[in-house]
Amino acid sequence: MAPEVRKRGRRKVKALSPIEVQRLTTPGMNFVGEVAGLALLVKVTGARSWILRCSIAGKRRDMGLGGFPDVTLADARRRARDMRERIDNGEDPIGQRRESRAALRAALVKAMTFDQCVDAYLNAHNESWSNPKHRQQWRNTLTSYAGPVVGALNVAHIETGHVLKVLEPIWKTKTETASRLRGRMESVLSWATTRGYRTGENPARWKGHLQNLLAMPSKIAKVEHHAALPYRELGAFMADLSRREGIGARALEFAILTAARSGEVRGAAWAEIDLEAALWTVPGERMKAKNEHAVPLSDAALAILRALPREGSLVFPGAREGRPLSDMSLTAVLRRMGRGDLTAHGFRSTFRDWAAEQTAYPPDVVEMSLAHTITNKVEAAYRRGDLIEKRRRLMDDWAKFCSTVAMTTDNVLPMRFPKAG
Repeated sequence: MAPEVRKRGRRKVKALSPIEVQRLTTPGMNFVGEVAGLALLVKVTGARSWILRCSIAGKRRDMGLGGFPDVTLADARRRARDMRERIDNGEDPIGQRRESRAALRAALVKAMTFDQCVDAYLNAHNESWSNPKHRQQWRNTLTSYAGPVVGALNVAHIETGHVLKVLEPIWKTKTETASRLRGRMESVLSWATTRGYRTGENPARWKGHLQNLLAMPSKIAKVEHHAALPYRELGAFMADLSRREGIGARALEFAILTAARSGEVRGAAWAEIDLEAALWTVPGERMKAKNEHAVPLSDAALAILRALPREGSLVFPGAREGRPLSDMSLTAVLRRMGRGDLTAHGFRSTFRDWAAEQTAYPPDVVEMSLAHTITNKVEAAYRRGDLIEKRRRLMDDWAKFCSTVAMTTDNVLPMRFPKAG
């Protein structure tokens, strides 16, 4: 039986067998018959591949169908028939393939792993952290807990199941850390959505989502407050502290007398302090709430400042020139005093407890002395001033209390009722 032939132009093309195709080595287009336009392209290098020569919208096009011999003659003819059928149905397989490849390239360029998004998020919000330690804490929790699970994943593919796989192992044992981790993952994923790296709802969101899958943190973890000294023991503690030498001891003493955060004290600059007006004005960039805070200075606080050498811009300089005390300096003082059970921040709670139980100062005066943000918008609107004189009387009474030793239930500082106005 004569082999099947196809017309190619005016010439008939013999339908070649697999063995005949295998023997094709002449460079150029070698048409193999059976399917119109199917040819084996042999390059001068010897490489061979399948080409379907066809006409799309009246224009001659060459379409690649794969390399030989990975794609056999039978496979090439099957693919060629499929392409011919699509062309006859009005499709443009070459254009569709080009669009698919372009979409794939765009997706690859657009793709970001979760770890890459963490880096980008931290860089974008670098100025948001007044304390570099907080930025490092963000990175550490995300790297330690989320990284091993979702770090290498395309952020577009992260779903609720992935987030749960990160959180569930530590949700009951390290609840506070897990809760912070969830919030940080939510922030990174929200950033990725805004930048166009993912779409849809945030799988790390709590309200209406993870709260249905995880127990409330408050139900499974006791809130751990900063260890605080009972205010009745403060006089004896301050007497002991006043006998301690070193810049760390003076910084801790000043922090207690001003009820300020340790970071605000360690970063205090002489330019912020007006000794004549007995006022310390902490700029907003160094405050937790980013608002400028005026601190009235008692005689005891002023005495500490006047006794300090002024050898630089910082009130409490660290060991390295031009650098403040480290965040462990005040903790080290407490440990040397045998009070490693306490924290410097805890003395703010001591101040608050004393003010609530031993004085009649209004709560708003106490809260403003602690530089706490007023959450009630109506209350905040009516309280425009900083109540500086009332706070000055409060801090004077606090300093007197701090210097009173051997407090007992029979020997308490009388309540002082501030004058109206």
